[in-house]
Parts: sequence; structure tokens; C-alpha cells
Amino acid sequence: MSFSRAFATALLLAAGSAVADLPPDKMGEIGTLPETWPPHWIIAHDVSYSHIRDGKSFVLDLDADSIGQQFKGMVNSSFAANFVQATTRPELYLAETFYSRGTRGERLDVLTIYDKRTLAPLGEVILEANQRAFIIPQRNLMKLTGDESLILVYNFSPAMSVSIVDAVGRKSLGTLPTPGCAGIFPTGTRGFSALCGDGSLYTANLDKSGKVASSSRSDVFFDVQDDPLMEQPAWIDGRAYFPSYQGNVVPVDFSGDKPVIGEPWSLLDDDTAGWRPGGLVPTAEDANGRMYVTMHPEGGDGTHKDPGLEVWVFDPVKQERLARLPLQVPGLSIALTRDKEQSLLIVTTVEMKLDVYDAASGELRRTLDNFGQLTPIIVFGAR
Repeated sequence: MSFSRAFATALLLAAGSAVADLPPDKMGEIGTLPETWPPHWIIAHDVSYSHIRDGKSFVLDLDADSIGQQFKGMVNSSFAANFVQATTRPELYLAETFYSRGTRGERLDVLTIYDKRTLAPLGEVILEANQRAFIIPQRNLMKLTGDESLILVYNFSPAMSVSIVDAVGRKSLGTLPTPGCAGIFPTGTRGFSALCGDGSLYTANLDKSGKVASSSRSDVFFDVQDDPLMEQPAWIDGRAYFPSYQGNVVPVDFSGDKPVIGEPWSLLDDDTAGWRPGGLVPTAEDANGRMYVTMHPEGGDGTHKDPGLEVWVFDPVKQERLARLPLQVPGLSIALTRDKEQSLLIVTTVEMKLDVYDAASGELRRTLDNFGQLTPIIVFGAR
């Protein structure tokens, strides 16, 4: 026997011995998650920029110490998918895009419905418009209506429209054009609003079949040139608090069938002049009605996407700042867990890790890393 053959044989025997020491995998076992997820579980929505056709949405436990304990499961999220979760049903929804040849060919947009208990797909609905906005995922690109009967998906081709899906019957109900108006902000029981290019709001109230029962257009309420609004507000008790590029806040009450626009107020005072909100997801809210905003100093034109060095906490009703929480690593996106007593602040850092802070004290609890993430730019607290 030659040396090379003897060496290869020895390697195979060693490998076989090592494998024999491992317990055999049990086949056919499928774990399940609880129907209502614990308050410190989150969904890290990862667009996976370097392989965008294969994005992921990770379910993670913030209280666990090891990666193996933190990781609870994952669902695929193809081509910059949009994500939303129901509160009245144990379901997750992802608006995804597929191509017949992988990265080319015939395009197909679908809404995939997942079971929260098994993370298995329950079904899908073909989005007939086939024009889902293929951009960086945002929280306002897909939403459930207030009664959770309809799912709304924002389209951009570059014509603007909204696809309407029956969430219970799992069928497409058509597409509503929203020319010049972008995003989806749930309004009333079964309606939505969109921010328009002239600084106004378009609102449509829908009937059970997804048709427009009534619509309206607000007066212009912000200056799109001098002080544009960031399209990702904090949501508290049916009100959306939109930060502006210059550090102002415009509250809009979406709880009724027609939005009520409030008076703007400032995030800044004499000691913080020059600070500005910024980041990819710059706002969040907790279960106690507090608003959180990522802020950076020396702000100016074009810094609205800059990472935050601090997170400021506000009482939006009293319009006062309650705390300034310095970040260990600059943050691009933030989210809060849903519990009132021990709420956690999750920050997607510029290193694409998840820093977990005590929301009350600002203490860094832990950093989540190496769970398979690449660009987890949006985090959702489990609902």
C-alpha cells in the first residue's frame, strides 16, 4: 500500500471513529414555539445585502446567555421582504419577491403566511400588482389594518399604490392607486393614510371587500423642502409622532377615520441645539407610552441617516425629555420589548450586532452576535 493511500485510509478510520462517538440525530422531530411569545423575544429582520435573495427573519430570546439558547428559529425573507405580525392570530406575514431563474426571469410577488408556533408556511397569496416596493425594508411598507382584517402592502413601480389582502380569507382584494403618496399608516378600524409629496396626507377608509368607502386629503402640514418629516414615527395609543430632519415632532392622531394633525414641538432645547434625529429606524415606543429617538450632534443637511450616539426618551404628551441614554456603539435602528416593568431597548449597531440595554437605566445588558445575521437593520419586539 502506498503512503498516500495508507494516509487516506487512516484519515477515514479516524473520521469514522469520531463520528461514532456522536449521538445519532433523532429524525422526524419538530419543535414548536408558544402561541404567544414571551415579551423579551424579538424578530431581527435581516435584508442580507450581500445575498439579498436569501434574507432571514430571526426569532431571538434576549434573556438567554448563549447563542444556542438565544436562537429560537428563523423564516426566509426573500428579496428585501416586508414583515408584519398579527396580535389577534398566531401568524406572521412576509411580502416577498421571487424570480423564475433565481436572480432573473419572470417576477412573482407573494404574501407568505407563517405559523408562529412552528414557523412553517401556512399559505400564500399572489400579489396581483407584482409591484411591491423593492427597497430597504421599513416598518411602514406593510401593515395590518386596525381590526387586522386586511393586510396592506406598499407598491412602487415608480407609480405608487397599495395592494390589499384579505388576512382571514387569504386572498387578494385588488390594488388601490395612491399617486404621489407613499407609505402605509393604519387609520381607524379599516383604513390607512399615506404621506404625500406636497406635505399632506391621503386617507382611504375601506369596506370589508377592500373597496374604498371614503377618502380624504388633508391640508399641507409640513414643509417638504425646509423641514421634511421622517416617515418612520413612534406609535402610541393610535397616535404617530413623526420626527423631522430639524428635530421637531409632528403628532398625528390616526385612531379615527380621519387623521387629526396636532401642533409640532421640538426635541431640542438650548443645551442640545445642533443635535438631530437620524438612522434607518430612528424611533420606537414602549408599553408605558414613552417615545425613543436616536440622536446625533452637529447635525445638518444630509445627516438624517447618520447613526445615533444617544437615545433620547420622551413623554410625548407632556412634550418633555425624560432621559438621555448614551450608546456604547453608534446605533442605526432601535426597538423596544412590550413589557412595562422590565422593558429592553434593542439597538442595531453600525457593527451589525444587536446591543440590548435596560430601557430604564440605560445599562448595556448583552450583545447578540454570530446568530447568522448579516444586516439586521430592523428589529420587531414580539407581539
